[in-house]
Amino acid sequence: RYSLFYNHLKNIEESEGGLDKFTKSYKTFGVNQLADGGIYCKEWAPGAEAVFLAGDFNGWNPFSHPYKKLEYGKWELFIPPQDGHSPVPHGSKLKVVIRAQNGALLYRISPWARYVVRDEDKVNYDWVHWNPPQSYIHKNPSPKRLKSLRIYESHVGIASPEGKVASYKNFTYNVLPRIKDLGYNCVQLMAIMEHAYYASFGYQITSFFAASSRYGTPDDLKEMIDVAHSMGITVLLDVVHSHASKNSEDGLNQFDGTDSCFFHSGYRGNHQLWDSRLFDYANWEVLRFLLSNLRMWIEDYRFDGFRFDGVTSMLYHHHGIGTGFSGDYNEYFGLHVDEDALCYLMLANHMINTLHPECITIAEDVSGMPALCRPVAEGGGGFDYRLAMAIPDKWIQIIKELKDEDWNMGNIVHTLTNRRHEEKYIAYAESHDQALVGDKTLAFRLMDAEMYTNMSVLMPLTPVIDRGIQLHKMIRLITHALGGESYLNFMGNEFGHPEWLDFPRIGNNESYHYARRQFNLTEDDLLRYKFLNAFDRDMNKLEERFGWLASPQAYVSEKHEANKVIAFERAGLIFIFNFHPYQSYVDYRVVAFKYKILLDSDAGEYGGHQRLDHNTEYFSEEYPHNYRPNSIMV
Repeated sequence: RYSLFYNHLKNIEESEGGLDKFTKSYKTFGVNQLADGGIYCKEWAPGAEAVFLAGDFNGWNPFSHPYKKLEYGKWELFIPPQDGHSPVPHGSKLKVVIRAQNGALLYRISPWARYVVRDEDKVNYDWVHWNPPQSYIHKNPSPKRLKSLRIYESHVGIASPEGKVASYKNFTYNVLPRIKDLGYNCVQLMAIMEHAYYASFGYQITSFFAASSRYGTPDDLKEMIDVAHSMGITVLLDVVHSHASKNSEDGLNQFDGTDSCFFHSGYRGNHQLWDSRLFDYANWEVLRFLLSNLRMWIEDYRFDGFRFDGVTSMLYHHHGIGTGFSGDYNEYFGLHVDEDALCYLMLANHMINTLHPECITIAEDVSGMPALCRPVAEGGGGFDYRLAMAIPDKWIQIIKELKDEDWNMGNIVHTLTNRRHEEKYIAYAESHDQALVGDKTLAFRLMDAEMYTNMSVLMPLTPVIDRGIQLHKMIRLITHALGGESYLNFMGNEFGHPEWLDFPRIGNNESYHYARRQFNLTEDDLLRYKFLNAFDRDMNKLEERFGWLASPQAYVSEKHEANKVIAFERAGLIFIFNFHPYQSYVDYRVVAFKYKILLDSDAGEYGGHQRLDHNTEYFSEEYPHNYRPNSIMV
């Protein structure tokens, strides 16, 4: 693998003038404004017979501005300035016109288009030349690379209690302050890369270089990121390079009239479950396109890194379909591994680490590919973090299948600690996957229909709501403290957001009712959501103070099956969990020296029963317990 990576890197140096020049192609491909007012256009369309540029600027004449054919399927066009002004004004609509091999004329959006919009009365998107007289100027530097990542996974469009598509402006002024107050230091943005189908959750990309216009302009997004940086918040982009939409009118599919171009042709170029196209990572121009795409998001918008979606699908020719992973090393090495895709990921991480070493990369991989988060120089994939995807599945399985008294403490601890500790993992109890229609969030699984009737503090605390609130806090804290080297939460789940997430589509009569986040629930003093919100905030603030995510792995001193107690040490703190459904303990001995309560899920401000005295200091005695010389009674 390293040999393949090294050969690619060597070829880039020899034939393209180096990695810096190769990945800066976003400045030359597409339609670009020149300093003298002229326009330079460049496209890669190897299957085209001829290429033209048409638009508002030439009255949509499809033949007046032909491209010149270059080597290797590339085409270029220079349009001189007119009286010192651009011949293609800002806001002009454009299309690349492809004459296919069968003679048909195809009107396409450039794969490198920076801004595409759709009028309400239209089905398809329009490519709009974005070159404002004054672009947004960033005022704030990016935050320094974080040791402890506390990630708030977000979707701009649903970030409002109102049933509509919310805006970048709304997120900037209403949501970012909330994220800051909750103690999260990183926001991970989904559905930013343009996608024609809103209900795809941003995972069927049509324009890779365009920020979604349904939330506002590119400058609105730049301002949003700049304001986040002013708050010390790192901003990550959920990047989708694992596949692309089959949409040929708005997207890359059949751009030059052929089945291939950016993708594998035939069966190999189609994802059978996602109904989307699969990139040909061995193709030189595909590498240019994808690597330049990453660099553009970093340098133009100031993103601080990426969460790579669908990495498992990229890594294997079987794309993980119908395949289980047990950890056997034969599953990770062999002809079933797509070495070209893995090499692309190594190149991407090498480029980011070389040109922007402050940036962070995260792999969404369910397979457990070894060394994915080790440096490329070691033959690894080069990622900084990987998602601990077994953890949310474990919590769902426990809550769905087991009675409270049957919870297995050893199994919980094993799931939370079963990782290669030389690779960093992002722990999470639930993400957007669990919030989507057809699934359930932890809060909804725990409290279900009673969330509609019994979340008011004016109502008696029912056993279902009481159990749900307490377990919601405990599950999130033990996952945060024991499950990894970073923590992630999907927006709204921190306070037990009711119901599910469903985007407007034909199946729900295009309703926005479930495509929103009801942040207002936490602001109502008569509702119990405020307790979960406060606990999540103080949990993050405590991590900010003690930094357990950046500390070595925890020492688990107890996982007692009969008592349902888990105790462990990390970052100088003692974490003690009693998962027993009805048994409390007096004078319970645990390993420790001296301690004072810092965070208590039973405190009144978190909806607990206030059974512990927070003013008490506990001192240890020389009484050996669980292989430690000192212990205390709690």
